[in-house]
Amino acid sequence: MKYSLDKQEKYTIFGLDEPNLNSLIAPNLKSEFVFLRNEGVKNLILNVTDVQYVDSSGLSAILTANRLWKDYGTFILTGVSFPAVTKLIEISRLETILTIIPTLQESIDYVFMEEIQRELKGGDGEEE
Repeated sequence: MKYSLDKQEKYTIFGLDEPNLNSLIAPNLKSEFVFLRNEGVKNLILNVTDVQYVDSSGLSAILTANRLWKDYGTFILTGVSFPAVTKLIEISRLETILTIIPTLQESIDYVFMEEIQRELKGGDGEEE
């Protein structure tokens, strides 16, 4: 599985550099998500700009990440641009469950807004 990681202070961008997110890729992707969550990554942005096709295993991996970051931080799916991927998300109604943001820059901005909101609400009580 080819991917890139860009770790920043407030977020990590996981760029999937594969044309297909399918049953060959999904198990490794899930493992990476678990590893990142256990490593303490608070906000994860999954960039799927290069992904042209997603099957049910791929959707399962995406939903796994969403579950791992629920009530912990923020999980964002970005770069959904190929019609087959968009259609699968719409058919499975995932746009009602996932935070899907069109561009990487908008995703980063969203993470910062979420962080500010958490801090205003009393956040996690940790001091930086």
